[in-house]
Amino acid sequence: MATTKVSKASKWFSNKTLKLSLHRRRSKSSSSSTLTSPASSPSSPRERPKRPHQVDEMKQVFRYFDGDDDGKISALELRAYFGSIGEYMSHEDAQMVINELDSDGDSMLDYEDFLKLMKIEKRDDDDLKKAFEMFELEKGSGCITPKGLQKMLNRLGDAKSYDECVAMIRVYDIDGNGVLDFHEFHQMMA
Repeated sequence: MATTKVSKASKWFSNKTLKLSLHRRRSKSSSSSTLTSPASSPSSPRERPKRPHQVDEMKQVFRYFDGDDDGKISALELRAYFGSIGEYMSHEDAQMVINELDSDGDSMLDYEDFLKLMKIEKRDDDDLKKAFEMFELEKGSGCITPKGLQKMLNRLGDAKSYDECVAMIRVYDIDGNGVLDFHEFHQMMA
């Protein structure tokens, strides 16, 4: 049953971008940090143990979500965080995510539940990075060119002309350089 719960939450997050830029919520610090790896369960033998600074960083992120500082994240606090980064989350969606990850039945996320949420987001991001790399013509270049898009689409059985691929990229090419970087690809897939 836990697998089903996580997959529903994962489905919701696969359609949204969970941005963990701390600078958006900091009030006094001028430094910023973006988390790229969630904390893992200490009981998981397959994952590397977290270094102290990673655990501290995750606790700091948790505190940003926990607006009333009660050690729990409510649906309202989850919605408030997403609203602060420009993403809409309905109360129903927030409550669904919380209910699916809540381990003690209080309809709120404690720190351990929050770590499960971060793990889902990390897994989705890793999958997206793998997909991005499949479209790179020159591996490690950090961009998807029209030629790379055309080649991959042909492999997938969806043949497109070079000009069609240029037009497809142009739609999501935020900086206008004619290629998609990972950020632009992420936006396209959201």
